[in-house]
Amino acid sequence: MPLASRRGPAGSTRPGPRRALVALCITEVTSWGVLYYAFPVVISTLTRDTGWSTGAAMGAFSAGAVVSAVAGVWVGRFIDRHGPRGIMTLGSATGVLAVLAIAWAPTLPWFYAAWVLAGLAQAAVLYPPAFTALTRWYGPHRVGALTALTLLGGLASTVFAPLTAALLDVASWRETYVVLAVVLGAVTIPLHALCLTPPWPEAPRPNRYEPTNGNARTVVRGRSFAFLTITMALGAFGMYAATVNLVPLLAERGVSTRLAAIALGLCGAGQVLGRLAYSPFARRTTPRTRTAGVLAAGAVSVLVLGLLPGPVTALIGIAILAGVVRGAHTLVQATAVADRWGTHAFGHINGVFSAPTTALVALAPAAGALLGDLFGGFPTAYTMLAALTLAAATLAIWSTDGPVDSALRAPPHGRRDLRRT
Repeated sequence: MPLASRRGPAGSTRPGPRRALVALCITEVTSWGVLYYAFPVVISTLTRDTGWSTGAAMGAFSAGAVVSAVAGVWVGRFIDRHGPRGIMTLGSATGVLAVLAIAWAPTLPWFYAAWVLAGLAQAAVLYPPAFTALTRWYGPHRVGALTALTLLGGLASTVFAPLTAALLDVASWRETYVVLAVVLGAVTIPLHALCLTPPWPEAPRPNRYEPTNGNARTVVRGRSFAFLTITMALGAFGMYAATVNLVPLLAERGVSTRLAAIALGLCGAGQVLGRLAYSPFARRTTPRTRTAGVLAAGAVSVLVLGLLPGPVTALIGIAILAGVVRGAHTLVQATAVADRWGTHAFGHINGVFSAPTTALVALAPAAGALLGDLFGGFPTAYTMLAALTLAAATLAIWSTDGPVDSALRAPPHGRRDLRRT
């Protein structure tokens, strides 16, 4: 079937989109697990085997995510026009090649090149393209679909951090990545190719509060959009840097790699709880207040993780709470554009919105490790990350709720022309 040959109304809940939703839940767990969460577990073994520094290895990982941020803008526009099936299937195949290249890389430059290829794959298979697809397919029912997707996606670290650690017990890091490449290809390529087949709906007609394709550029160049983008990027940087360096943080405190990997997995399980709580939280808050609240809670969790010396059970408990906050933050980010500017031209606007966050998150692993090296340990580094996240929460207080949300909360006589998106 041609990518965009069959069209249907946006917001459908027919079996096709549900099948696509189930497929995306499975592929997001696998894609995030292989292309993202395996690396923090592998890095200690990798650096011992190769002699590369932790900062240099993390730099390759970050380079891939920067490429993902840049490519993601184009991917969003492509999905707006053609749907997700072709680009996500191609992304899965590219991801397999990239992971095999990572496993093979004989030198650090080749390792960087492999992660650049992995970045192209990430742009096509991680959350932003899936968010774009589900937002178009489910329309006004998108929050439920996005919650289901991120609920299961939150299990990526829960599944793949311990799995990667178990593979490292019986194989080298290179062999571990070969196995993970096989898993990635076997799971995601057929599901993307065979299940992302519902008719791609025409873009919904914009109401007077939404941008059209013609003036989407006006939105992305506006002060409100820039302010929100900076807020979300800074907050994501602080929380992601803390999460991805959780294993070395715990190792610094004498925790074994296996137990630290389990803690990282439980942090992922905490994300599931945060996403379960998001829908009732969203119904009772405005976009601005929930953004500020989630970022403030993130700042507190990062600070406590950095300063609490132990015991291990307490550290794992805080890691789970940090996961709860991160889980809610993922949905805050997923719904930020649609809540404020609607779903018309969503792929374009969300691609631009997500790019700075993806880029800063890309720098987060290396930056967190670098801060730990510069300040002689992670307590000071985590304190600085907490301060940055708190600054983002403060900025969120001064951000806008956007024209769509403001119109929906206006008295009925003030929104009679508004069709909910």
